[in-house]
Amino acid sequence: MLPPRNRTRKIHVGAVLIGGGSPVSVQSMTKTDTRDAAATARQARRLTKAGCEIIRVAVPDMQAALALGKIKHSISIPLIADIHFDWRLALEAIRQGVDGLRINPGNIGVRWKVAEVVAACKDRSIPVRIGVNAGSLGKKLLEKYQHPTPEALVESAAEHIDILESMNFREIKVSLKASNVPTTVEAYRLFSKKFRYPLHIGVSEAGPSFTGIIKSAVGLGILLSEGIGDTMRVSLSAEPAEEVRVAFEILKSLGLRKKGANIISCPTCGRCQIDIKGLAAKVESGLKDIETPVTVAVMGCAVNGPGEAREADIGIAGGKGSGILFRKGKFVKAVKEKDLLRELMKEITKGAK
Repeated sequence: MLPPRNRTRKIHVGAVLIGGGSPVSVQSMTKTDTRDAAATARQARRLTKAGCEIIRVAVPDMQAALALGKIKHSISIPLIADIHFDWRLALEAIRQGVDGLRINPGNIGVRWKVAEVVAACKDRSIPVRIGVNAGSLGKKLLEKYQHPTPEALVESAAEHIDILESMNFREIKVSLKASNVPTTVEAYRLFSKKFRYPLHIGVSEAGPSFTGIIKSAVGLGILLSEGIGDTMRVSLSAEPAEEVRVAFEILKSLGLRKKGANIISCPTCGRCQIDIKGLAAKVESGLKDIETPVTVAVMGCAVNGPGEAREADIGIAGGKGSGILFRKGKFVKAVKEKDLLRELMKEITKGAK
């Protein structure tokens, strides 16, 4: 059993609730040029189809800010504008109708600029994510700590929070990311002991697909298993839809979300007498877009196979050139190897109706 989730403040990002015991939401970020509103909206819609619940876009200049309205009207999930330094881009993003900002108030400049952004956020009920990153800590903190330590990340977040709280603004969520997994985990742990603001969790610049998935699964898995995290992004140098799929697999593995197929398959060994590797890959591909929660077991021998297949919603236990098909623990029929994929998918489809 996982420990209880940390009780954080609840905020709204569009129609999505974050914190306060709400389900951990999955985010991603478009990798298109935001100034190309049509291309960015198309990618956002593909991400929505993959299960993404909040989308973030980079806003490097005013042309990108002015494109936000078109993007917002072309998608169905909340839109967050990612802005650095220029308060005018934040004000324009708000005018364009975004649902949230990622902007660090300490980097905007003089106080009156921050005050204008905060006032606009209050008028539209728009939350702000304070996004602390190990790669962009301020000079004073680096001089104090020498390196981007967990303590430095938390102190940076606290400084930004102080600015917003001094303006009576508390619609805040916070992230404290590093590419180093232990640094990231410890920073979130330290922050959670001091604050109750909802947390956006992630391992920054995790890497290409293979290494990035491992780092993200380890780091986010540790945090989520300790009850830390209200919304999350898996950051990969890969297609953004892959980020969404990995995020949901992490959540599903911990029992925090139920969405789509949970596939159990054996690694195979010398006892296996059917092509489990090929069969499992085809099943995974065939079920990648399914939304109905279903556990499917694809097993290859008589040792663990029957038990895992019986415990799954639908499963097969392989024999020599054949397999036994189970549904909800009950024997359905024996199937020849050449027919296993068809019969398994047919049984899954039947159960989804």
